[in-house]
Amino acid sequence: MSKESKLKIIPLGGMGEVGKNLTVFEYKDDIILVDCGMTFPEDEMLGVDIVIPDITYLIKNKDKIRGLFLTHGHEDHVGAIPYTLKKLNFPIYGTKLTLGLLETKLKEHKLGKVNLNVVKHGDTIKAGKFDIEFIRTGHSIPDSCAMAIHSPVGTVVHTGDFKVDFTPISGDVTDLHKFAELGSKGVLCLMSDSTNAERPGFTMSESTVGDTFRELFGRSKGRIIVATFASNVHRVQQIINAAELNNRKIVLSGRSMVNNTTVANELGYLTIQDGTLIDINDMDKYRNDELVLITTGSQGEPMSALTRIANAEHRKISLLPDDLVILSASPIPGNEKTISRVINKLIETGTEVIYDALAEVHVSGHARQEELKLIHTLVNPKYFIPAHGEYRHLRANADIAEALGMSEENIFILDNGNCVEFTKTKANRGPSVTSGNILVDGLGVGDVGNIVLRDRKHLSEDGLIVIVVTMSKQDGTVIAGPDIISRGFVYVRESEDLMEAAKDVVKKVLDDCEKKKITDWATLKFNIRDGLRGYLYEKIKRNPMILPIIMEV
Repeated sequence: MSKESKLKIIPLGGMGEVGKNLTVFEYKDDIILVDCGMTFPEDEMLGVDIVIPDITYLIKNKDKIRGLFLTHGHEDHVGAIPYTLKKLNFPIYGTKLTLGLLETKLKEHKLGKVNLNVVKHGDTIKAGKFDIEFIRTGHSIPDSCAMAIHSPVGTVVHTGDFKVDFTPISGDVTDLHKFAELGSKGVLCLMSDSTNAERPGFTMSESTVGDTFRELFGRSKGRIIVATFASNVHRVQQIINAAELNNRKIVLSGRSMVNNTTVANELGYLTIQDGTLIDINDMDKYRNDELVLITTGSQGEPMSALTRIANAEHRKISLLPDDLVILSASPIPGNEKTISRVINKLIETGTEVIYDALAEVHVSGHARQEELKLIHTLVNPKYFIPAHGEYRHLRANADIAEALGMSEENIFILDNGNCVEFTKTKANRGPSVTSGNILVDGLGVGDVGNIVLRDRKHLSEDGLIVIVVTMSKQDGTVIAGPDIISRGFVYVRESEDLMEAAKDVVKKVLDDCEKKKITDWATLKFNIRDGLRGYLYEKIKRNPMILPIIMEV
């Protein structure tokens, strides 16, 4: 077959990581996208707020893009959309709750008219040469979907995030019949959620958490503070149910919690009795044993409501000795230390803290090994691409496919930017495309790169020394200085001898430059940095950032 007739699958995010999901499906002059998410920064990404996928490849091929198709409304699947829409324009398709949550984000970013299209489970959307069929799945948020992507080369099934929950909170039972029907017709490739692929057995039903909440709420004599993901609508419903059963009022804290709960309630995805929700400013009108607070911060995010409560920095909520704090989430990989710090801070105040190591206050929204085997067996694909997970998760999911009889050469473990090209009869790796991380810091998108991060790391580890010298414009002689300012390097008052000696080193460098008739500023600054760096390292084995400033008068 000719090159033009190949189906290309290119993940730009979500491979070798948890989050930042974005997958490109390309056939001739048509491209569709599945999800467009963000992830949290790693520890070394100092000052960075969120991380989004590099969309260089999409910008180069923007005329081919026929639409973005969303599996569900979690941040790791929709969080990068506002940033992407500032560079690209395309229609977006998703279920009612998914688009309702997205709409709130688009308003925050002050984006104008966006082409949003609500779909229902079972709908099929035509986009160029592709037909995209939405399949109902269970997850920790309602309205989740898998997708059957029908192309001229064959059908690709993308599971999205899912689990097989036979007693779900809102009736979102995974449509196993549809998976079996697709399998009987023939599936070219399966892309499957890998997050829990290392874990044997089945993921527990979300309804088990409700039993734990009812037990904890029934015995608590004071306020109850529950931290969970703002987008985990099923969990919020269970908290509401337990609160109403114990005649408690609900207070929401955290902007995303208020926004998401409001949207879910308005769209009919939450059932709340009249009078249950109260404003945070009305808490004082009720006894402590009549209140439940639902907050953000289950991942220990520095600016979240729970972290501010733990640090006694929340304007409205102060911890009380008889409070019960429940962390109803498991750590996202990499967040363990941050969450541990928050738990320790809460316990230091004398508050009782319950987290998933102590009670069943959280269950995953992702399928374990037996559920993955079930979907794989029903779909019976020719090829397999494990998706959504760190490398160990992808490898474990590939091992499951092999255990079910799939040939190793039909399994593709990909990195972001890798490409697999399919014809009707074979599949091969194609040329990779540009991929990577775009760092968002405040309102800046992509203006923080490796060099800036390296400087931030250097400053955080070694501090800064500024040398200020005033020179004559006429003859280049030193008129004033050098003056030395230290930040994060040493405490100047206790290191006067070192600072005086450092000044002498700079004076000597300047004298040498004057003798050699060196007046070029770049060379002067280099010599100052070089001379002072060597001296400081010899004396105290530290290597601060050195910033010479030369002024002319």
